[in-house]
Order: sequence, then C-alpha cells, then structure tokens
Amino acid sequence: MAAALAGDDLARTLSSRLSLGSTSLREAWNAPSTVFNQSGRESNNDEEELKWVAIERLPTFDRLKKGMIKQVLDNGKVVHGEVDVTKLGMQEKKVLMESILKAVEEDNENFLKSFRQRIDRVGIEIPKIEVRYEQLSVEGDVYVGSRALPSLPNVALNTVESALGLLRFVPSKKRKIQILNGVSGIVKPSRMTLLLGPPGAGKTMLLLALAGKLDRDLRASGKITYCGHELNEFVPQRTCAYISQHDLHYGEMTVRETLDFSGRCLGVGTRYQLLAELSRREKEAGIKPDPEIDAFMKAISVAGLETSLVTDCVLKILGLDICADIIVGDMMRRGISGGQKKRLTTGYVIFSHIQQLGEMLVGPAKVLLMDEISTGLDSSTTFQICKYMKQLVHIMDVTMIISLLQPAPETYDLFDDIILLSEGQIVYQGPRENVLEFFEYMGFKCPERKGVADFLQEVTSEKDQEQYWFRKNQPYRFVSVSDFVQGFGSFHIGQQLASDLGVPYDKSRVHPAALVTEKYGISNWELFKACFAREWLLMKRNSFVYIFKTTQITIMSIIAFTVFFRTEMPVGTLLGGGKFFGALFFSLVNVMFNGMAELAMTVFRLPVFFKQRDHLFFPAWAFGLPIWVLRIPLSFLESAIWIILTYYTIGFAPAASRFFRQFLAFFGIHQMALSLFRFIASVGRVDVVASTLGTFTLLLVFVLGGFIVAKNDIEPWMIWGYYVSPMMYGQNAIVMNEFLDKRWDIPNKDPNVDAPTIGKVLLKSRGFFTDEYWYWVCVGALFAFSVLFNILFIGALTYLNPFGDSKSIVVEENGEKKKKNKNLASKQHGIEGIQMTSEIVGVAETKRGMVLPFKPLSLSFNHVNYYVDMPAEMKNQGVVEDRLQLLRDVSGAFRPGILTALVGVSGAGKTTLMDVLAGRKTGGYIEGTINISGYPKKQETFARVSGYCEQNDIHSPNVTVYESVIYSAWLRLSSDIDKKTRMVC
Repeated sequence: MAAALAGDDLARTLSSRLSLGSTSLREAWNAPSTVFNQSGRESNNDEEELKWVAIERLPTFDRLKKGMIKQVLDNGKVVHGEVDVTKLGMQEKKVLMESILKAVEEDNENFLKSFRQRIDRVGIEIPKIEVRYEQLSVEGDVYVGSRALPSLPNVALNTVESALGLLRFVPSKKRKIQILNGVSGIVKPSRMTLLLGPPGAGKTMLLLALAGKLDRDLRASGKITYCGHELNEFVPQRTCAYISQHDLHYGEMTVRETLDFSGRCLGVGTRYQLLAELSRREKEAGIKPDPEIDAFMKAISVAGLETSLVTDCVLKILGLDICADIIVGDMMRRGISGGQKKRLTTGYVIFSHIQQLGEMLVGPAKVLLMDEISTGLDSSTTFQICKYMKQLVHIMDVTMIISLLQPAPETYDLFDDIILLSEGQIVYQGPRENVLEFFEYMGFKCPERKGVADFLQEVTSEKDQEQYWFRKNQPYRFVSVSDFVQGFGSFHIGQQLASDLGVPYDKSRVHPAALVTEKYGISNWELFKACFAREWLLMKRNSFVYIFKTTQITIMSIIAFTVFFRTEMPVGTLLGGGKFFGALFFSLVNVMFNGMAELAMTVFRLPVFFKQRDHLFFPAWAFGLPIWVLRIPLSFLESAIWIILTYYTIGFAPAASRFFRQFLAFFGIHQMALSLFRFIASVGRVDVVASTLGTFTLLLVFVLGGFIVAKNDIEPWMIWGYYVSPMMYGQNAIVMNEFLDKRWDIPNKDPNVDAPTIGKVLLKSRGFFTDEYWYWVCVGALFAFSVLFNILFIGALTYLNPFGDSKSIVVEENGEKKKKNKNLASKQHGIEGIQMTSEIVGVAETKRGMVLPFKPLSLSFNHVNYYVDMPAEMKNQGVVEDRLQLLRDVSGAFRPGILTALVGVSGAGKTTLMDVLAGRKTGGYIEGTINISGYPKKQETFARVSGYCEQNDIHSPNVTVYESVIYSAWLRLSSDIDKKTRMVC
C-alpha cells in the first residue's frame, strides 16, 4: 500500500509537467457518462465489466500490473480474462499481439490511433520538435590525386607535413572542399520530409550535422536549433535518432536478442509514472480504455525485463517474425538476408518509438534522421516501411527526414515535404505539391510518364538537364545549381521559408519533455546488467574460440612436460638451473600468447560498439567491465590447466605452498596479458594496426622481460624499460618461487659470486630479485598492471573514435588534356580491338550486335532444394525438425542472349539461389541437378567460365578503382595477351 501511495504521489508530481486543457477536462469529469461513451469499446458482457471494475478498485501499484486480454474458452467462446502483465507467457504475448496487429498493413494505423485517442481524451499534450538550420556550412581539408593514396611514402610525408604544419613551418598541401554551402531550412513536426540528391550532394553530411555527429576533422559554421535551443543545451543523441545506411550488428545474436538488448538499454524511463497518471485521470473521468491497448501499455511499462513486448511488436510490423530466432549473421556466419538486416537496422527507430508510445511519447528520439534506408530493400518493403513511418509522423507528431536515392513513385507520394540537395546547396525545400511548379518556374518540366524523384535528381545535372527544357521559344542554356538556389529565393515557397526563418522560435511553446537532458535511459547498475548479459551470450555463441584456447593450452602443457621431463631436470646444480629457467620461460610465453586471441575478438566487436556508444545506448565502462569480469573464470581455468599438468611432471618445488604461489603468478600473468591485448585492440581499432601494435609490444615486453636480455646487460639509459615491462614482474615471480625453495639452498662454493646458495647464484646471474618479499611485490604489480590496462582500455573506448574513411578527390584535367587523352584512348582501343577480334572475324560476319570472344553457354537447374541445419535458437522455441529448407523444388533455365531478372521480396531466397548455382555454399545440403549447356556442372571448371557479383561490396581498401580493375583483368585474361593490351582493357 505504501508503494501504491508513493506511485500516486509521483504521478501527481509529474502531472504538473503535462499540459491539460483544464476547463474542458473539468467538464469531462463532471459528465463521466458522456466521456465513457467516447471510449469506442463499450462491452456488453457483465462479467467482463465486473472484472474491469475489480481492476479499477485496486491500488495504483497493483492496478498497473493487471490487464485484460482475449482468451478462448474450451467451448470456443472468446472472453476478456484478467492477466498479470509482469508474467505474460509466450502464448499470452502472441494472443495480445494478434489482437492489436492481426493484419499489419491494416492495423498499423488503428494501433497508433488508439494510442493517440487515449492520450487526447485526457488532454495530455504530445511534445513536438521543430528543427532549424541557418547558413549551415561544412568544409574539410583533403589531399588530392595520387597524394591521397595510402601508400607508405604518402603516409610518411603526410605525417611529417602535419607535424611541421602544427609548428607553422610549412604550409599544408591539402585542398579545402566545401561539402555544405550555407544551407538554411526548417523541418517541421507532423510532416515527413524526403531528402533527395545525387551521390556526393551532401545528404549524409546534412543529416550528420543535424544529429550533432559531424567528424571532428570537419569545420562547421552556422546555427542548428531544436525548438530554439542549440545542440549544446540538450543531449542531441537521445533527442534525435540518426540511422546510418550501414548495417552494423553482432552476427552471433538473433534478431529478437538484438532488439531486446536495444530495449533494455533504452529502459522504461518515466513510462510507469506517466501510465499511472494516465490511469488516474481516466479513472476520475470515468473513461474505460481499450482492453488490449491498456494491457499492451502496462506490459511495456514493466522495468527490468530481459525481453519486452515491444520486440514482438517491431518484429510483427517489419515482417521479421519469420526470422526472429535466427542469428543476424556476418561474413563468417550464415544469417538473415540483406533486406532483413536492413529492416532490423530500421527496427531500432521503430523500437524506440513504440517504447515511447507507452510513455505517451514523452521521451527520447522525437526527431528521426534516416540515411538511405532503402539500400538492399525491394521497392515493396521500402514502401511499407515508409507508409508506417508516415502514419507515425502524422499521428504521433514526429519530426522525420528520410534520405532515399531513387524512390519509386508510390513511395515518393507518401512524403509531405521535399529537400533537394545538389553540390552542397539546397535547390528546393518545401511541400511536395509545389516542387514541379518551382522547376516550371525555372523553365523545366517533368514528362508525364517520368518519375518525379528521377526528374528531380537529373534536372540539376549538366548532361541530363537539356531534355527537360520546355520553353521552346527561348534558347536553352545550362542552369547551374547556384542559379537554381537564386531562383528558389525569389519563388514564393522560398520567400515564405525565408520569412519563417526570420521569426525566432518561441521557446515558451517548448514542451518540458521535448528535449532530452539525461544522457542514458537507465541506471548504471541496469546498464551493467544488460551489457553483462549480452557479453555472456556472445561468449556462449563464440564458445568454440574459448574451447579451442583451452585445448591449445592443454596440448602445449603436454608438450612442455614431455620436453622438460622431471627425470631430465637435475636439482641443485647450475646446469639444472638453466633447464629450469628454460621451462619457466616457456611456460610464461605460452600463458601470455594464449591471451593474444583477445586482440582479434575485441577488434571484431568495436564497429558495433562505436555505433551503440555514439547512440548513447551505454557508456564505455558498461561495455568493458563485463568483458573484464567474465574473463576472470576463463583465466583461472586456463592457468589451472597449465599448472596442474606441468608443475609436478616437470619437477618444480614440491611444496604445496610453492604450487599455489606459481598458480597465483600465472593467473596474474594471464590476466595482465588479456587486459594488455584488449588495450592494444582499443587503440589500434582495426586489424592491421592492432596486430602490428600487438606484435611490436609483445617483442618489446619479451626483450625487456629479464630472460632474453639480463638486467645486468641493459644499458643504464634503458633500465626504465625493464621496470615498466609487465613480463619482468611475471618472470621474477615464477623464478623466485622456484629458486628460493629450500632444495636450492645448497651452499655456493664459487668465491667469485657473492651469493650464499645455488638458488641465489642462479637468480643473480640473470639480475633477478633474491629477497622473498619481492615475490608478493611482483604478483601485486601483475594485478596492478591488469587493472591499469583495463582502465586504459575503457579510457580508449571512451575517447577514441573509429578511423575515418579515406577522403580524396580526383584532380580535374583541363579541357585540352582531357580531349587529347580521350582521343588517344579511343585510337588505342580501336587498334587493340582489331587485334582481339581478328580471330573471330568469321563469327562477326554472321552475327549481329556485340561480338564477345567466348562461347555462349546456357545454365539450367531442375528440382533444386537447399537445406541447412536447424538453428539451435529455433529448436529452443519448440521446432522439432532437424533441417530448415531455404529453397523448395526450384527449376529454371538461363539462356545466352537473354537478360533475366531475378526478383522477389527480401528474404525470398534470391541470394541463396544464386549462391547455390554459383557453388558458393560451403555448408548445408543441396539436392537437384544443375547443368551447363546440358552437361552436369563441375565446380572446378565452372568457376573459370562464370562471374558472380555479390550484393556485399568487398574490395581491398588500399587500391584505387583503376588498380582494382586492372588486377581483376589480369587474373581473368589469357596468358597470350600482352601487358600493353591488358592495360588498355
């Protein structure tokens, strides 16, 4: 009861932040029966009414846990039964989702309207955000031409020039490029805006600037405001959501797990308190809400759940429910299709907004900036997603900009406003209905059967513009982008935009919950638990790596005790001590190298981490701390395996205390190595850099570790390196543990060595410590290094950003040189073309069209079936089959000279079919026949007569386009073609 009263008090406190039409609401409260009739869901079932009345009589704390959903009785009768929303089972969730989203296409809008109507009935105002940008310019410095290539001389020269440039000794050789040039505009709520423009126009840069995510190397000027507030006055990463065109997800996680993690990080916020306020007002006004909507809102307001009902809603809306329990996949794992992966990326946005529906949209991400969401999607799926977004914008007053390259006409018609960007300048911004009017005002007209989006992208192009000139009584002249910008300033839409920008935004109209000022959605402890659960899941999915590491150290320990067997290890002599030195050093190297796999695994996870960190899902420490904690048991296990298998078989000091001391030392060494390689990975950030740094660091640590080069042989000016080498402390700890044992207390008879025993003679010969207390100092130093490297790891994750893409432009040739090169290339191509086609002149005389120097082949496939092993996640959901069928009895034929289009919705199996036909599938089970011109396909020879262009762009990042094409041609052309001909091709 105390909790209920606290909830009521908190709800009343929150009510002061919500805007109410007080007069109309008092009237509604004074006439409850009239308001009740507005519910639109009045039940005639007396029993159902009694259940609802019973729920309404409960205290607030208990009432918000009870809901009513449809239940089918044994006699087939459908009734609304009472359920506890905190304990919904799979079947109850399915029933609830079916009741509110049975047919997604039709029920989406009704679903959103039900939320909005429930909010409006009690007079709660939904926050809106207006985004303004005035005279926004973005510029950067780049190297041009061959100087921009990432060659070793260029990198060295660029580094030297940058250092000298900081000291003002030499001028920079970089060229300034203008990415955005003084653009201004207003993006209003409740209107869906389409951002159009040719590649390189600056669309991504504009979205990044509005989201406050510009690269630090870029220089930006101008002003960006949200409801009159500049970006430094709130948290833009949580007020707006920027969705990149790149799909970055953990391939080991399923679609459902990916969305569930997003939901845990977003949290429930003030959803519970706001739902309590809404419920209180409805109770006072006598309003009965829709039972399903009420149950849904209560279910998504429960904090601390690992899986949310919002996940099921997003999966249903995006059509991902068929692959909900399949891993996302990556380059090394088979997973969902490219289109489904793109829908999952878009699902982050929808997830965020459905989360907010439970908060009456008083929450984060009221501005959506979506960059090229149609990449990899079919036009139908793109239309469905944009249609849902339109409903979200219009019903929930969201502010949205979507960038699309070539939207289909029906998708284009969904948008309210258009922003046309070209060469970094805004050509047009305003209502979609007036865009063609503007271009007719400028002298250009869109043909009747031409898509408007295609027309808009071509009309500013020099090579395509002339065909749209419709003022036949006037001679055509090229209208540049600057001319269009000037013309838009005199057009009535442009004048209205300038007038609106001239009136400052009234900050008094800003809803107090519109702009987010809190950095994260949940508490630090909840963030840690969410990241800990995900890291544990990723470890289980990557169990092969950890099993392999454990097996590896087991095999190496067996090799160690067979090489250094105790019968060959005499004790008490200087010669035997040398053998023990070797055994201890070999053990140290193996334990340290065993931690190097951490480097590659950390680098592999960083791209997704940077994406989620920048979206403020969690801070860097929440990502790094679970990795540190969860590696401790593995480190303990691997150290124990080494010690148990090698200690007594090699013949180290038999005392139990010495055994456990060596185990503690190796445990500290392993922990230090893991944290060291994690830190190197966070600094390197990419495979090449991290591997180079890791190898260099490892060699440096070994050399200064005290065994390869003794302390006495290190020059005085380098002795500091000896004391900062973490391996030195591990080496000292394990050798002191052995040689200070009483069995090495044999008196020293050599007067030239100042040491009383053989053990101390051996230690002093390599410059190791000889006092017993130094063992504990060294072990403490190992664990201190582990803590230090983990702190540095978290620090690097916090402050470092991923390496940016190479920014380079091509040097423009002058007109005469370009024409000369073009004529020369044409002449050479003509000569070589005659030589290449001389052998097939007979064919050329009998066939029309282009003549290609190869024999045409046909490809036919008959009753092709393709199966994969049933994913474990689907088996856990109750699927009993052992194999999942991806292709079902597919037959067809591809003939030479006939261009065939393979079409289908995303996830239909297009890529799978082409992979099977091309022989790219390395797993699974293939049935059926594939013939090449009537002969059974042999993969060895088929690879020589086929070419496969995949949907994923995989290229070497450090070569130019020309170099890549030449290299590809060299691999495919026959050996009798000389170098000159290859270069021309």
